[in-house]
Amino acid sequence: MALKKHHKILIGSFTTIVIIFMIASGILIYMLYSDLNIKYNEINQNIESYQLLTTSQINELTKNIQQTQLSVSSINQTFNNQIDLLRASTSSDFSKIIGEAVKSVVTVRTDVAQATGFIIDESGYVVTNAHVLSGGHQLMTIDYNQQERTTRLIGYDKDLDIALLKLPKGDYDYLTLADSDQVEVGQKVIAIGNPLGLQFSVSEGIVSAVNRQGSNALDAYIQTDAALNPGNSGGPLIDSNGEVIGINNFKISSGESLGFSLESNYIKEAVNRIAQQQLNQTLIN
Repeated sequence: MALKKHHKILIGSFTTIVIIFMIASGILIYMLYSDLNIKYNEINQNIESYQLLTTSQINELTKNIQQTQLSVSSINQTFNNQIDLLRASTSSDFSKIIGEAVKSVVTVRTDVAQATGFIIDESGYVVTNAHVLSGGHQLMTIDYNQQERTTRLIGYDKDLDIALLKLPKGDYDYLTLADSDQVEVGQKVIAIGNPLGLQFSVSEGIVSAVNRQGSNALDAYIQTDAALNPGNSGGPLIDSNGEVIGINNFKISSGESLGFSLESNYIKEAVNRIAQQQLNQTLIN
């Protein structure tokens, strides 16, 4: 039976719609495929770029680690060489203790001056002369490895010229304060400090006298012929046991070998007084 005209039109229209739908679907699928392909290529390019960047960063990190290892090795070698030179320049009484003692000595630096200090307990409390901080607004310390640390002032005793500082939290080598009442005239001592900016210099001498009077009218000073110069202020005067018997304080410039150090028992009193006032604790027994 022949199709009527309106049936032919209906079938033709439906066929046309199907063909248009298929063409549109094909175009859409092609566009989606093209878009996915472009994104896939972009992702591959990004991955390759990140791989190159990561490889470059790994190489740079490896290089930096190698340089750091070389620097640490160089610092250790330099330090060992310095210790050997210091030992060679002093008597056998001190050759075995310098390497340990210098680890507890620091350069004290402000924006106006530089001097010396030394660590008195493992948590990082440092003693120096109060006068070296006068006029300064910034404070830091430098250890024997040349590591700089921002340092805090706890307090000071103006009469005894003692200042108590605090290093950042850590575990530190420290020097023990001896009983200065047991110090005898004639015993050998060394002074460690930074005379004229020459860091961690050691000079050797003897105790020339004890209980000398200072400008504060106290008979509280050890006289020594160990060389003291500007920059030695605040550094330790150490006996042959490796203990601190005094803190280097001043010298008489009109004479030769006339250096003076505040006795260690006065250091203990001053430090504990400052600690009680500021920290409500006793640092040294």
